Amino acid sequence: MLYQLKPKTRGANKGFHYLTVLTLKSGLYLVLVLLIMNSCTGKSLVEVAIRQYQVPVLKYRQHNPVLQLKLTLPADAPVQKVTGFSINTVGTDDLSDVKAVRIFYMGKDSMWVKYEKAADQAGSIVDPVYPDDFIPGPDHYADRKIKNDWNPVQFGNDMAPSSALNIAGEQELVPGDNYFWVMVELSNDANLHHKVDGACTEIRFADGSVIKPDSENTVVQRIGVALRQHLDDDVHTYRVPGLATTNNGTLLAIYDVRRDRWPGTFNTDLQGNIDIGVSRSTDGGNTWEPMRIALDMGEWGGLPQKYNGVSDACILVDENTGDILVAGLWMYGVLDTAGRWIEGLTEESDAWEHQWRRKGSQPGFGVKQTCQFMVSRSTDDGQTWGEPVNLTKMCKEEKWWLWAPAPGRGITMDDGTLVFPTQGRDENGRAFSNITWSKDGGLTWKTSKPAYSGTNECAVAQLSDGSLMLNMRYRNPEPGKTGRAIAVTRDLGESWQEHPTSRAALPEPVCMGSLYRHFYTSDGVEKSILLFSNPNISENPRRRTTIKVSFDEGMTWPEEYWLLLDEGFNRGYSCLTSIDENTIGIIYEGSTADMTFESIPLSELINK
Repeated sequence: MLYQLKPKTRGANKGFHYLTVLTLKSGLYLVLVLLIMNSCTGKSLVEVAIRQYQVPVLKYRQHNPVLQLKLTLPADAPVQKVTGFSINTVGTDDLSDVKAVRIFYMGKDSMWVKYEKAADQAGSIVDPVYPDDFIPGPDHYADRKIKNDWNPVQFGNDMAPSSALNIAGEQELVPGDNYFWVMVELSNDANLHHKVDGACTEIRFADGSVIKPDSENTVVQRIGVALRQHLDDDVHTYRVPGLATTNNGTLLAIYDVRRDRWPGTFNTDLQGNIDIGVSRSTDGGNTWEPMRIALDMGEWGGLPQKYNGVSDACILVDENTGDILVAGLWMYGVLDTAGRWIEGLTEESDAWEHQWRRKGSQPGFGVKQTCQFMVSRSTDDGQTWGEPVNLTKMCKEEKWWLWAPAPGRGITMDDGTLVFPTQGRDENGRAFSNITWSKDGGLTWKTSKPAYSGTNECAVAQLSDGSLMLNMRYRNPEPGKTGRAIAVTRDLGESWQEHPTSRAALPEPVCMGSLYRHFYTSDGVEKSILLFSNPNISENPRRRTTIKVSFDEGMTWPEEYWLLLDEGFNRGYSCLTSIDENTIGIIYEGSTADMTFESIPLSELINK
C-alpha cells in the first residue's frame, strides 16, 4: 500500500520533505519504510522499520516488548538525533491493565531477549536471557559476554498509560541500524483475558524533522503471567511444566526447580540439584501462592543435593477422591560410561551423566543401578505433600535400562482408573513410550507394554469410545516424517494400534507436547474436543508455541483452529488444562519467562 505525505519546508537549503511511505506486509511482519530526504542533495537520511511480535505481555515482569523500531542511518549521513516518539495504545482493551510504558535504545542489538547460544548453534533449545535478570551477584550465565556487551538505555522517562503518549528524550543515532523497543509493564491485577496493543505514530528529530509512520498491524498481544522467572527464589532455571485442575477448581502448576547450573556449562539438567516445585492458584491463574516443593530427596544416602536430583514430573488428579499425585524421576549419584556407579562423590566432584544419555541408567532395580520412579501425594488440594513412594520395583521390568514418568499430566478415566503417561529405555537402551495405571486409587500400579519404539515424553487422553490415545515425541525423525507418533489402546496397553495420523498430522522439532480432552456444553448438549500444544514447527530451534483443536478425535487439526501464543525462540514444553468449561489454561516454557501461564477463553479457540 502506498501513502503520499505532504511536504514540510524549512528554508531554501535545509528543507526536508516526506516522500512516499511504502508498507510491506508478510505474515505478521509489517515493515514501514519511510525516507527523510534532503531537498538539495536527495540523499536518504533515515529509514524506519517497525515490527510487533506475537508474544504475551506478562504480569510480574517489568519489561514486556510491544514494538520494535529500527531506524537506519546511512554511513555518509550527517549526525541525526531522535528527540521524541508518539505512541498510541489503540487496540489495548483496558488502559488500567497497564502500569507504565517505556522506550529503550538497544544500539545495534535487534532483540530484547538474548540467548546464551546463538539460534543457529543451539540445536533444539535456546536459553533466553533478559536485561531484567542482570542483577548484582554470581555469574548466572555461561556466556558472560552476553551481559558485558548488552546495554539497554532508557529513552526518556516512564509514562503512565494513556491512549496517546509523547515520550521525549535524546538519542544520537549511529550509522547503520539503531533499535528502539517500546515496552509495557502491567499492573498486578491486569485481566488475563484482555489484550495489549500499540503503535508508533510519530518520530521527532533534533533538526525539527518528523516521521509519521502508518501501519496496518494485525498483531495484538495477550496478557499472561510470568509464573516462574530466571532467578526467582534464587533458582537458576525452571523447566518442564505440568498443569492440572483439582476437584476444588484449584490450579496446580509443577516444574523442575533447577537450582544451579554446572559451572562453565549451559547444563542445568539431571544429574543436578533439582527438586519438583508446585505453584497454586485459587482464582483461575490471576494470582499464585509462593512456591511449594513436592519432591526433594535432599542429601539422601550421604550424597550432596546435586547428586540427588528429581526431574521430569507428571501431575495427576484422582477425581474419585480429590487426592493429587506428583511423579518424578530420582537419580542417585552418577553412573560412568560403562554403566558403573561412581563411588566417593562429593560437593566438589564434577562427574555428570543423564538418564537418556549413554549408560546413565541401567537394568535392575537398585538406586545404584537405575533411576527411580517416585510419587508424592497431597490430600489437601496441593497445600502439603507427603513422603514419596518408590514404584520402581513394583512396575519396572528388570531388563529395562530406564522407566520414568513422562512430563506433563496424567488422567482419571471415566471408570475411575488412574493413568500416568510413562516412558523408558528397553533392554537395548532404545527409548519407548507406554502408560502406567492403577485401579485402587494409586496403592498399586501396573505398567503397560511399550506403545512405540524410538519415542518418549508422551501425553495421554481418553477418547469418546473409552480408548486411550498416546501422543509421543519421536526422537529420531526421518526426512519428510517429522510429526508426532500416535497410538491407541483399548486394553490399558496390552496391545497398541498405530493411529492413521501418526507421524504426519502434528509437526514437531523433537519436543514434549501436551494432549488434552476438554468438555463443554453447547446448546444444552455436552461436547468434547481434543487440544494439543507444542512448538508448531518441524525444525530446530524450538519456537512458535501453538494450541490446536480437533473436533473429530484427532483425525484432523484444521489450521483455522490454531492459536499462536508465542512465536519467539523458547525451550518448548507445555501443558494444558480446563480452568472451567469455558476457559483453557496453559503453562509453557516461553520466550520471555521460564514458565508462562495463559488463560484462553474457549470461544477464542473454537468460534472462528
